[in-house]
Amino acid sequence: MSTTFSSMLEIAAKAVPERAVTELRNRIRGALVFPGETAYPEARTVWNGMIDRKPALVVRCLGAGDVIAAVNFARDTELPLSIKGGGHNIAGLACCDGGVMLDMSLMKGVWVDRDARTARAQAGCLLGDVDRETQLHGLATVLGFVSATGIAGLTLGGGFGYLSRKYGWTSDNVLSMELVTADGRLVRASETENADLFWGLRGGGGNFGVVTSIEYRLYPLGPEIVGGAIAWRAEEADEVLELYHRQAEAWPPDLACAMGHRLAPPAPWLSPDVHGKPIVLIAGLFTGSVAEGEKWLAPIKAISKPVGDIIQRRPYITQQSLLDATQPKGRRYYWKSEYMPRVDAEVLAGCVTHARNVVSPHATVLLFPINGALSALPDSHSAVGNRDARIVLNIAGAWDKAEDDEANIRWARTAWQDMRRFSTGGTYINFLNADEGSDRTHDAYRANYQRLVDIKTRWDPANLFRINRNVAPQI
Repeated sequence: MSTTFSSMLEIAAKAVPERAVTELRNRIRGALVFPGETAYPEARTVWNGMIDRKPALVVRCLGAGDVIAAVNFARDTELPLSIKGGGHNIAGLACCDGGVMLDMSLMKGVWVDRDARTARAQAGCLLGDVDRETQLHGLATVLGFVSATGIAGLTLGGGFGYLSRKYGWTSDNVLSMELVTADGRLVRASETENADLFWGLRGGGGNFGVVTSIEYRLYPLGPEIVGGAIAWRAEEADEVLELYHRQAEAWPPDLACAMGHRLAPPAPWLSPDVHGKPIVLIAGLFTGSVAEGEKWLAPIKAISKPVGDIIQRRPYITQQSLLDATQPKGRRYYWKSEYMPRVDAEVLAGCVTHARNVVSPHATVLLFPINGALSALPDSHSAVGNRDARIVLNIAGAWDKAEDDEANIRWARTAWQDMRRFSTGGTYINFLNADEGSDRTHDAYRANYQRLVDIKTRWDPANLFRINRNVAPQI
């Protein structure tokens, strides 16, 4: 045993028997990473630059066997346990102080069954990993808007994206999951096997175990679609807002158009004379035929005088990464979010007002349409619920320097306090910040909360999996 390794056995401010760490090292195929080692800074780093937590060790898993060993180690040593998939969660829940950080990011296998239209993906996959493999067959599932997001966190929180209007929540398109439970067992959950657990996993977050793989239903899509983004000066955007107000909820399920209000970034597709000035933009995708998509998107492209327009025929894979540059790893992020029951003039006016008051050039006020297929199922179908939601509002604070934290957080909170009056009463669990309390977790689950408590009590009675939007077991 190396001197460096021996010197790092004081974990979580208490001595853990050297034998326990030695046994863990001997039982896993992956690596253990400790503070002071070269790999440690990157291993503990997550997407949100505001998160600066220091786990006592990082377990870099290569398979379910490694996950079982790590879960047993954390349980037996009574150390906090956090789970990193893509590390893209706004609250930084992938990383813990003084505990075990279970890093799934090396588990990236994707297996596509073209005939059955299904894919099984390991929990370390990013959205882009799954899209690349499924698009080889002209297939896709419902994933999010930024390709660097992890599939596990997205799916366990419900998940939504361009395809949600046609196919529902991401979790509505899950056929099964495999996970490691608190007692170190590898189990499968589906409609016919551990059905209560399956219900909870579809929206209930990481409360019940460590998911190692997810099986998705796939749909014919691409490789070529019609989509992209288009932008206008904010002062010329009345026609844009009017069209969005009148038509957004009437568009066919094949058409999904997210709207953003922000200062124009120095993107090459935007006219240089608008950089740094207020704009309104639409990022849209049509999932049906290319010809039909061009027809439906034509009225949007015809509005006023765009300062940038890249709505065109393109590979679906490029649409899925179109917004990646707006959310680079290491920037500081603070979001406030609500579900909205409709798009109305007051909501749109509020977005414009608060976008004008931004204190960072990276901040955005966003509206994501999700009305359609998810509304056809009852709230009780799965834990995610919130099937009365039609729009997701996200007030997305983003900035570069720590000294600007207070001003940017204040902007986001002020905008949210004003816009919250339009809410359904629900909120998206994946967009909650670390400083939001248990009342907001209740808001996210609403009538489904007590059933989640019951499932948690059965599967994790000691609350081993608590570094999350925690649903505490019944005592």
